[in-house]
Amino acid sequence: QILFADLDLDPEADPATLSGGEARRAALIRVLAPQPDLLLLDEPTNHLDLTVIDWLERTLAQTKSGLVLISHDRRFLETLTRRTAWIDRASVRTVDRGFAHFEAWRDEVLGQEELERHKLDRKIAAEEDWLRYGVTARRKRNVRRLADLHALREKRATAVKAVGRVKATASEATLSGKKVIEAKGLSKAYDGPAVVSDFSIDIARGDRIGLAGPNGAGKTTLLNLLTGQLAPDTGTLRLGTNLEIVSLDQRRASLKDDDTLAEALTEGRGDMLSVGGEQRHVIGYMKDFLFTPDQARSPVSALSGGERGRLALAIALARPSNLLVLDEPTNDLDLETLDLLQETLAAYDGTVLLVSHDRDFLDRSVTSLIAPNPTGPPGAWTQYAGGYSDMRAQQAERSAGRGDEPGPRRSSGGERKTVKPAAKTPSKLSYKEKYALETLPGRISEAEATIENVKKILADPQLFTRDPSAFTKEAGRLEALESALAAMEEEWLRLEMKREELEG
Repeated sequence: QILFADLDLDPEADPATLSGGEARRAALIRVLAPQPDLLLLDEPTNHLDLTVIDWLERTLAQTKSGLVLISHDRRFLETLTRRTAWIDRASVRTVDRGFAHFEAWRDEVLGQEELERHKLDRKIAAEEDWLRYGVTARRKRNVRRLADLHALREKRATAVKAVGRVKATASEATLSGKKVIEAKGLSKAYDGPAVVSDFSIDIARGDRIGLAGPNGAGKTTLLNLLTGQLAPDTGTLRLGTNLEIVSLDQRRASLKDDDTLAEALTEGRGDMLSVGGEQRHVIGYMKDFLFTPDQARSPVSALSGGERGRLALAIALARPSNLLVLDEPTNDLDLETLDLLQETLAAYDGTVLLVSHDRDFLDRSVTSLIAPNPTGPPGAWTQYAGGYSDMRAQQAERSAGRGDEPGPRRSSGGERKTVKPAAKTPSKLSYKEKYALETLPGRISEAEATIENVKKILADPQLFTRDPSAFTKEAGRLEALESALAAMEEEWLRLEMKREELEG
């Protein structure tokens, strides 16, 4: 009963009516309740939201059961493991350290393999040189060395190299306008409490915005509201200019089971596709995502979950975009592909909206995170600066700041102690702060334009030779302008966060 309460699951519910997340929680209750000596967990965090993942991590950290975990959740593995088994090229290697040390150890192993391969190549080259120029009349010795050379060649030919890495780059369209999305007072409800209530946000070009929250909280609804796919009940939405939106849905619904992989990638238009303005043959592009040429004519229905995820990613990244909308892009992806996706998003010049339950991926990929406000009314969402760990820290600070209700309290020694009420915080921005918040964006734009003009002046290769004093003056001016711009941006960010906190 405690587990049912912790996981918010009705013990009388019909298993046939459960959602994917509810079914996974029921399976966890079934294996945790007997308190076994050994727990074998295969991708236990799949279909779980962040709240349940945190709960499961704490529960497993306290259990006396032995644990064997298979997972692509990096943070989960780093927290819980003390020994790591690496399945690689039909062999299993182990190290008596947790997953936090795995990647450094793996790179060391692969580096040593590469060194041994280089030594073997050198040895083969030396023996081949002997075969051409050093054969003597001693037949028995020659036959033995020739046999050794054949053995070296066989060893080199049968050596199994490490599996390649996914090569992912996003095709980018022309730049969008500086303001990508402006939402004011968005609200949405479905025959009940509001899913989104009075939500406002400004998203600029280059922002990486994450959305996180429990299953059913309304992340996909909010995502569809922000991209104009869903009309709000109240509020206004303005999308920026020159937007080219490419979406990756969490159910991979855009993939048709009857299509071949080649048809899915080219949309049925021959064997060529355009990637980043360059024509690529579909077989070559498939290899970038670790598909073999033989799979080109295989149906999508034959793919595993991880392969479907890689295919959906390949399709999304091939299309020109300046706004990527990714709904659970990490589902079923291996760790190497997750790393490459994170690097791809970091190099992407456009804007990203990202829904994910992967805490490590959120920390690595987003500049701010939108999550349900735990103390607000139904449908209230709050934007936090930084990733998932930053959000948790900010929530903890706010909880500590609220403290308990003021009133008499007894210390551990039994004395009555009076808690002073917290200092009253301002309920609104001052006039000076409001004025600064209104005028700073214009001043920032002017400073950016001036900086561009100064850079053009300094770009003249003849300026230093022609007029050294002018060059020195402009260089000093550029440094001062850039320092002033940084100060204005920091002040605007501080005031904007203060405004949102007061309004929230």
